[in-house]
Amino acid sequence: MRILSSQVSKHVGEEVCLAGWLHRVRALKSVTFAVLRDRDGLVQVVAADPELVRRLAELPEETVVEVVGTATANPQAPGGVEITSPTFRELSDPAVAPPFDLYRPVVSASLPTVLDNAAVALRHPRLRAPFEISAASVEGFRRAMERLDFIGAHTPKVVSSATESGANVFALDWFGRRAYLAQSPQFYKQTLVGVFERVYEIGPVFRAEPHDTARHLAQYTSLDAEMGFVTDHRDVMAVVREAVADMVSSVAQRAAGAVELIGAELPDVPAEIPSIHFADAQELLARESGEDPRGEPDLAPAHERWLCEWAVREYGSELLFVTGYPMAKRPFYTHPDPLRPEYSNSFDLLFRGLELVTGGQRLHRHSDYLAALRARGESPEPYAGYLAAFAHGMPPHGGFALGLERFVARLTGMDNVRWTTLFPRDLHRLTP
Repeated sequence: MRILSSQVSKHVGEEVCLAGWLHRVRALKSVTFAVLRDRDGLVQVVAADPELVRRLAELPEETVVEVVGTATANPQAPGGVEITSPTFRELSDPAVAPPFDLYRPVVSASLPTVLDNAAVALRHPRLRAPFEISAASVEGFRRAMERLDFIGAHTPKVVSSATESGANVFALDWFGRRAYLAQSPQFYKQTLVGVFERVYEIGPVFRAEPHDTARHLAQYTSLDAEMGFVTDHRDVMAVVREAVADMVSSVAQRAAGAVELIGAELPDVPAEIPSIHFADAQELLARESGEDPRGEPDLAPAHERWLCEWAVREYGSELLFVTGYPMAKRPFYTHPDPLRPEYSNSFDLLFRGLELVTGGQRLHRHSDYLAALRARGESPEPYAGYLAAFAHGMPPHGGFALGLERFVARLTGMDNVRWTTLFPRDLHRLTP
């Protein structure tokens, strides 16, 4: 029965069977070393039989093979154990050589080259590691949501109107009718608050924004949650804190090897993440950063970076909530601050210089929705199905969305979210 490379040390002195990819072959004068790679790591195989040595010399790297041999202790071997007296059986045709050496510690190819050859490039341990971290992050998010009594949902990704009431949507033909790829599950998760009170979803969202930056994608994975019977946005912020803490904890537990391999630094999530109001943040920036952003309705990337550095100095926290963004920059369903209606009961969570989470309290009265749309000069007709939920009674509620690829990029120190995206889709890329 096949075992994995990580299990070999438990079978010293026994005959074992392994299978994986031929990672590398090194021929010395009297012996040949073959390295086998499987999903758990690498194991060294020692070949001395002349016929096997000849076969290995002709066998291309990345060919899939099965190895049967004796697990033998050797302090100089990777992991302290190697396979001796082996027999090899090829499980695939001889592999075509990859466009770069996968056995080297790092891949020197450029990002476009890696993405063009993703099917093979992702086999490299360092390039694969961010996705092990990504999977652990999702598991942590799910664990937090279930612990807090949220129920998982799966909502449509083809919708009849633009969620954010904007133009940046992908239109498509739906059996002769106009439809769109969903910008978010926002409408549905709010509707489901009226059913389950607390819901979450993990799934793709689509933004037809012609950005060509290191932080934007046309399709990304959103971790969404919505909860009913909130007092205001601060209740939502408390849930965000729990979600992020569980995500970091899960990465530490479930992807420790990947974290160590790429030297990722996991943050300490404080019991209460510090926060600053948008207006106060602008005053602080004007007073201390050398720039004056007052009057702007949003924070520039440089301002987000400066505020994160300030939070580390002031609070020792790599995470910072900025609350109360101007209503002018928030979607129509955002609840205004009752005391300062030009500002909203909303927030962004900044992490290591980048906005990671957006959320807040939503409107919940049907009459308020009609007024909000009217104030923006929009007809309620395209939103009839969405608005119906509020006509039938909805509790005060709020929620948030967290971008998975950005989160993993911040954790791993990657300078481009495409390094943490499986087969990214952006302004230029539709393949592979």
